Amino acid sequence: MGQGYGIGFRSLATEVTDHRPAVEGEIPSWLSGTLVRNGPGLFDVDGERLGHWFDGLAMLRRYAFDDGTLSYSNRFLRTDAYADAMDGSVSGQFGTDRTGVGKIASWLRALGPPEITDNANVHVARLDGEYVALTEAPRRVAFDPATLETRGVFDFDDDLGEHVTAAHLVRDPESGAWFGFATEFGRTPEYHVYRLGPDRRARERVASIEADGPGYVHDCSITTDHVVLVETPLVMPIRRALSPFSEGILDVFDWQPERGTRVLVVDRETGDLVADPALPPVFAFHHINAYATSDEVVADLVEFPDPGIVDAMRLDALDEDSSDADIPDGRPVRYRIDLRDDGVDRSTLHPVGVELPRVAREVVGREYRYAYAQATDREGANGLVKLDVETGRTREWWEDGVFVEEPVPVRRPDADAEDDGVVVAPALDSRAEETRLLVFDADTLALLADASLPHVEPFGFHGRFFRDV
Repeated sequence: MGQGYGIGFRSLATEVTDHRPAVEGEIPSWLSGTLVRNGPGLFDVDGERLGHWFDGLAMLRRYAFDDGTLSYSNRFLRTDAYADAMDGSVSGQFGTDRTGVGKIASWLRALGPPEITDNANVHVARLDGEYVALTEAPRRVAFDPATLETRGVFDFDDDLGEHVTAAHLVRDPESGAWFGFATEFGRTPEYHVYRLGPDRRARERVASIEADGPGYVHDCSITTDHVVLVETPLVMPIRRALSPFSEGILDVFDWQPERGTRVLVVDRETGDLVADPALPPVFAFHHINAYATSDEVVADLVEFPDPGIVDAMRLDALDEDSSDADIPDGRPVRYRIDLRDDGVDRSTLHPVGVELPRVAREVVGREYRYAYAQATDREGANGLVKLDVETGRTREWWEDGVFVEEPVPVRRPDADAEDDGVVVAPALDSRAEETRLLVFDADTLALLADASLPHVEPFGFHGRFFRDV
């Protein structure tokens, strides 16, 4: 019998290269390219459990498709954080206690806060021709997309200030430019919104916006004319953030619901803050997509009533009893922001619980119809949901004991329909105690192909499909 989703938080020690699993069904022959995913792979250091899911050591996973075949590789990033762990110590992370004499000595040596972690375990992107692993700390790590070997530090060629930065970079499908943001602490904390052109390493500042708190902002979205940030009242007070006695970002957070939620809409060309409406307090990790009409910006995201989801991801809570763990569900919500008067019409797109939403990359920042996400509100499984944002209807795929991770839609080359293609997602089969890579028809969610990987992958976070690796 399986052990519930708890095995998805078990450390993985093995690495494999170009393993070719047997495939049930058929992978479409047109699906050619590589899905590279990032996420934690090791949760135990020198016999001690780390504090939070977000603290696991970065492990890249590569799923390469070619003419109906699949090959799989996985490899840890060889970072300073990884080296420390191999030596039995833990560098500063999201929610892992780093107390003791060593931490204070580090503070005294540096005459500043403890060293920022390079455990880049959240996402990946191709920047200036290099493949880069990203996290919310301003340290980025380049890797080889074919072998997954670590190539070393990736630095931007600019002086943009940052203490916390976006692991989610959003790419405009027409220009190829990336958009992101960085939070800089100081007497007046700011969010620096930036653009990074294709084949460029210097970020161009779009705007610097005074931050209220600052708030913890994990993601952003774009339209053809705007960048959208949602500043929730989960605040990072500056003194806590820069204190040597804070045990990672989680120890810094302070939920201050009286502040409410700000929706910041920035003009991509002028840098003007064209809307800054206030909403009741909510929490959000991920945006779904956004687009603009003549008078409004429509922004879709996954909304929680409070940041309880952050504490729910502590490993001690997840390890205690996975069958009874109380993990909140996020809801897909639409904000219609009137650019004329800062008015906001807020509506729930569907009552289904979702997380890790994705849209086809061709419709990022454009009016769209379909979003794909992990469906989270059924006991004993996570499903795949396809949400029609025009009608509110959904199509779902579920299997008992199977926990689907982030779905990545890939359109068929030269497709006309938004959902003409496939959705690729790894899934933990808790009963068989294996991870499967699933390929679905993006229109019907029919399961086209199913491949068992050589080991149980710990639950990961995010990835991108690259057609030309």
